Amino acid sequence: MYFICFSNILKIFRIPVLICTVVLCSSWGFFAHRQINNHAVFSLPKGMIRFYKSNIDFVTAHAVDPDKRRYVDTMEAPRHFLDVDRYGINPFDHIPEKWKAAVAKYSENTLKKNGIVPWQIEKSYYALVKAFQARDSLRILRLSADIGHYIADAHVPLHTTENYNGQLTNQVGIHGLWESRLPELFADQYDYIVGKVKYIKDPLREAWKIIRHTFHYKDSVLMIEANLSKQFPADKKCSFSKRKGKLVRNYSRAYCRAYHAALNGMVERQMRASILAVASFWYSAWVDAGQPNLANFSSGVASDQERKHAEKEEQCYKKGRIIGREEEH
Repeated sequence: MYFICFSNILKIFRIPVLICTVVLCSSWGFFAHRQINNHAVFSLPKGMIRFYKSNIDFVTAHAVDPDKRRYVDTMEAPRHFLDVDRYGINPFDHIPEKWKAAVAKYSENTLKKNGIVPWQIEKSYYALVKAFQARDSLRILRLSADIGHYIADAHVPLHTTENYNGQLTNQVGIHGLWESRLPELFADQYDYIVGKVKYIKDPLREAWKIIRHTFHYKDSVLMIEANLSKQFPADKKCSFSKRKGKLVRNYSRAYCRAYHAALNGMVERQMRASILAVASFWYSAWVDAGQPNLANFSSGVASDQERKHAEKEEQCYKKGRIIGREEEH
């Protein structure tokens, strides 16, 4: 396990690099987000698993909805990250965990600028509890897919730093490399059996626990890649591959393999942790709602307004004009 101090990294690693990736990626990447929500279903207990397995295609496909909303909703982007290092040395000693206390200390605008993912997880959690209580199956599935996305994002080290794409250390493209390219290449080697769910008594505190753990990895993510880049032949670092039907320049398989090995299982550990956390949040929301019988839930139907909004999101996503900060260039 790697925990490396970030001090002086801006000075040490200001070296010329060859930018390989040119596609735009968000959070874990569509592939990884779908894998996480899909595998979370199989950790659910009796009383829940039948309902979720019957709707596994939905929670898998809609795992990427929050990323698509970033193309149409100006409020969406901050829900995916928290730039912990913007809060100074020993940041967790300064950031209040509760939203109202944090707003009182820093202002809502500052919090949204720096990211609000732990508070978004809490908000989505209680919305999911209400959906269970209302016996609204469509809303349950949508909120399950959404909270799965935000929880997974909280496990991505580069979602906890202002240097989210290596733009401060001449490592532009590392965001997509770590969370999209590596899982796409090596996910079939991972072990997705993560054990039984646990009941989460305090969802906000659990969200902060996840962020703290993830933040410890972010320096290693950057410094390991910086060291590898200096040692790796420049002409072997990049290659061409097809993405969305287009030929794009990307990190080569050889470079990805070397980086993946140097990370020593970090990506797999974070994906496994994401899967268990997503399942545990789903389970806990169901428990807090009184463990309703999911077999008797009414089948929800999307309203015309909801369908039109979804169509607009899809159209904006296909145009590729993201609102908020871009995580890859």
